[in-house]
Amino acid sequence: MWKYIIKRLLALIPVIAGVILIVYLILNIVPGDPARTALGDEVSAEVLHDWREERGLNDHILVRYVRYLGGLVRGDFGNSFSPMQTPVIDDIMASFPYTVLLAVVAMGITFILAFPLGIFAAVKQNTWFDSISMLISLVGVSMPVFWLGMLLLLWFSLGLGWFPSVYGPGTSVLRAVVLPAVSLGFSAMASMARTTRSSMLEVVRQDYIRTARAKGIGYAKVIRRHAIRNSLIPTLTIAGIQIGNLLTGTVIVEQIFAWPGIGRLMIRGILANDYPVVLGCMVLFTLIFAIVNLVVDLAYAYVDPRIRAQYS
Repeated sequence: MWKYIIKRLLALIPVIAGVILIVYLILNIVPGDPARTALGDEVSAEVLHDWREERGLNDHILVRYVRYLGGLVRGDFGNSFSPMQTPVIDDIMASFPYTVLLAVVAMGITFILAFPLGIFAAVKQNTWFDSISMLISLVGVSMPVFWLGMLLLLWFSLGLGWFPSVYGPGTSVLRAVVLPAVSLGFSAMASMARTTRSSMLEVVRQDYIRTARAKGIGYAKVIRRHAIRNSLIPTLTIAGIQIGNLLTGTVIVEQIFAWPGIGRLMIRGILANDYPVVLGCMVLFTLIFAIVNLVVDLAYAYVDPRIRAQYS
């Protein structure tokens, strides 16, 4: 098992290097000049040249790429292009707890609602509960996150005044996180509920379920002890994807609700052509996605002994 974990962690190295190269190439071809954005249009060409030279932007893109990788190995994410030239790692560490809080609350909403909804919809197939739950899931999968966020702002913030519209000084963080977490977690909940229902429907039709029922075991006990666990493999797959999406897909939600997380930090970096900030956020998102996928693979081994035997 440990050999498998080490191999997966080592495989992250080329993945991160590839992501950084792609982002570097994209930043190199998109319109906009970091020097012009930072200094304005009134400065002379000499000042712009000196600004770029100081930050290494006059070097070839491959030289900058290799230099960035070398700094990343030492734990150096570079400095921001802002006038203060703050270290990017400081900006990330200041924003990361807010993104984690938002993602954890959204995950809680997702898991608390998705698993019971999918399981009961499968157990009560073709009933009114199944129809309503799948209608909710269809709406959740179809509705864009930004649209749901705006609706929640209109209804529960501007209309009813139950929650603040944005997070700012003097605002309770627990009240401010509710609306962005619901808008972020609703789509993930809908997708997981549909997957859980499909997986459960496939399991409850298996021969061993009918055998257990024929032995006189109660239906609820069969579902609890046999069906749920055996239906977890597809659910874990979609759960891993959704956890990664919740952690890395906060960009739009954080911008709508002015939530000071990594997503909003990256938006500010993109608008300001602040390459180190954008690269730092992308490296963090890549790490999160890869680690979440590794945890999901290990969860497979816990749920299914056959997979655990393959690891060993």
